[in-house]
Amino acid sequence: MVRDDRFYAFIVAHTSRSRSRIRRIAIHKRWLKLSAVCALFALGAALYGFYGLAQQARHLSIESENARLREENQRQRQQLENLNNRVEAVEDASRKLVEISGATGEGQTAIIGGTGGPALPFDEAALSVLESKTRQVEQELEVYKTILEERSVIPSLWPVRGNLESGFGGRRNPFGGASFEYHEGQDIDAPYGEPVAAAASGTVIHAGWQNGYGQVVYIDHGSGLTTRYGHLSQIEVAVGQSLARGEKLGLVGSTGRSTGPHLHYEVRINNEPVNPRRYLPGAN
Repeated sequence: MVRDDRFYAFIVAHTSRSRSRIRRIAIHKRWLKLSAVCALFALGAALYGFYGLAQQARHLSIESENARLREENQRQRQQLENLNNRVEAVEDASRKLVEISGATGEGQTAIIGGTGGPALPFDEAALSVLESKTRQVEQELEVYKTILEERSVIPSLWPVRGNLESGFGGRRNPFGGASFEYHEGQDIDAPYGEPVAAAASGTVIHAGWQNGYGQVVYIDHGSGLTTRYGHLSQIEVAVGQSLARGEKLGLVGSTGRSTGPHLHYEVRINNEPVNPRRYLPGAN
């Protein structure tokens, strides 16, 4: 007996004349199995496609988040770099203000202290706080700068470093004898050729030879305040030239009425000499 591997389906069709016809459709089992396999394959492919789309969407989401984080990190780095530049500018301005104020002298060395403390996370809030503090320091620094720039016209710098010799007022004649004379400045003993600096900002009103002074430079600092630098071996400025505080104007020498290399330094108010020692930091 031959086995029949086919499925049979019977369809009863009705016509308009109420006459019935029976149709028979036969489907082999192999085709059913093949159809089932194809359906499973299509379902698997669809599921894999959905999984791939989900993974791709997740990957795109991660890439987008990573890009956002990189952009945020770059923005914070840029802000931090700008802040560092501002801090460095503040430090440079502070050093210049120290120089203007005359708070430092030759031979002084910076003391580097230890650093440390608990580490705090650097985030947006910390950056905002640091930005606010830096802005406050910058504003205060501008105020100090204005005040000190106004004071920079007052002699507050040693024009040359050395021992204080013959001072302001009466003294015995340095060329011998029993006579006394009135000394209108302060002699600062210094090696021949040592640079001489302006004690304050001002304008050169005389640069050349003058009896007694030898090679001498006069600087007008305004408001009737002037300084004089005598016995120079060389003058390196010209009349009308503006000088900043601490700027070089010549070299120590022994020209004019001098017994040896030194600087004759005078401070005058309304052309009346006053004691220069008051204007030499640490001299009193």
